[in-house]
Amino acid sequence: MSNHFETQSIRTQLERSQHREHAVPLYLTSSFVFEDAEQMRAMFANEVEGNIYSRFSNPNTSELIEKICLLEGAEDGFATATGMSAIFTTLAGLCASGDHILACRSVFGSTHSILTKLLPKWNISHTYAPVNDTESWESLVKPETKILFVETPSNPAVDILDLQWLGEFSKKHNLILIVDNCFATPYLQQPIQFGADVVLHSATKYLDGQGRVLGGIIAGRADLMEEIRFFARHSGPALSPFNAWVISKSLETLAVRMDRHCENAIQLAKWLEDHPDVEFVKYPFLPSHPQFKVASRQMKRGGGIVTFVVKGGVERGRKFLDNLKMASLTANLGDSRTIATHPSSTTHSKLSEEERQEVGILPGLIRISVGLEDIRDIIGDIEQALVASGSYITEEVV
Repeated sequence: MSNHFETQSIRTQLERSQHREHAVPLYLTSSFVFEDAEQMRAMFANEVEGNIYSRFSNPNTSELIEKICLLEGAEDGFATATGMSAIFTTLAGLCASGDHILACRSVFGSTHSILTKLLPKWNISHTYAPVNDTESWESLVKPETKILFVETPSNPAVDILDLQWLGEFSKKHNLILIVDNCFATPYLQQPIQFGADVVLHSATKYLDGQGRVLGGIIAGRADLMEEIRFFARHSGPALSPFNAWVISKSLETLAVRMDRHCENAIQLAKWLEDHPDVEFVKYPFLPSHPQFKVASRQMKRGGGIVTFVVKGGVERGRKFLDNLKMASLTANLGDSRTIATHPSSTTHSKLSEEERQEVGILPGLIRISVGLEDIRDIIGDIEQALVASGSYITEEVV
């Protein structure tokens, strides 16, 4: 088997059945039969491998995980029903009462809720570390700290953390480094190469890439995956065989899709930088990005997410969205279609204004998940929405 990304994502598949199918078939079954009582006993005792029940494993989820492990450089993995179930399953599977999690402050809103609302019920605490002051992280590690959790690029501010530094830091303090790699995908970045122990994905986003199904991925060290799999087996967040099949087929086009997302995104980011109604733009591969050099070192390209702050605050941001004609307003990203979101009033609305300011979510911040449409049409839609929302603000002020 070739070790090239594109070939692995296309040619990794289960052995063909007696029907000699070219594409992997669907295994829509809740359970599997045994040849005899002894085989049944042996499988339940983990003495031999095999499928027992689709809550534990299924040929479709197994094929998906085998691909992901190859692409991420992981030893083992597990597929979950959603990206958030992947995050919760990982943290709950690895932590015990009294453990402490050190997390970068720039995390997705629902991850924030898990850390602040759910895990404390089981006496699992956390401390947030500032994204732009890693020198202070040393003082935040406690004797009971077990996990270092980060997103890079982060959602929605597209902050970049130095994976090389994170790997060395976590090793120094004997921490389990968990990296949410959703925005980059394994095509653009492989955190395990830099010392990450576990990598997470919302497969709902770029891995599927077409807004069709929900899914989550956990991949990492075999010993850690054994603990996570035990929790998952008994708590039941398993991915459905159908959704696993869809995502696995989508991986075959991940490289070509990401190349187009990245090309469109950098063109949009450069255009926005020159627009008079835009205060600033953040995109990892823009030289103006604060962590541009780090991003260039650890990522193949800059990804498909562009954020910018439109002049006029919350009201201007909302009017901008209302005036978009092509881009979708929807609770997703990583789709073939361009999507626009106003994080302050949607994905991160549960945070206080002070908390949003800490991670760079300003009132006028717009997150664009740049799609695969012709870039001229994407820019055209954003341009006319900026003009229309600017006219509104001017009229209101007058």
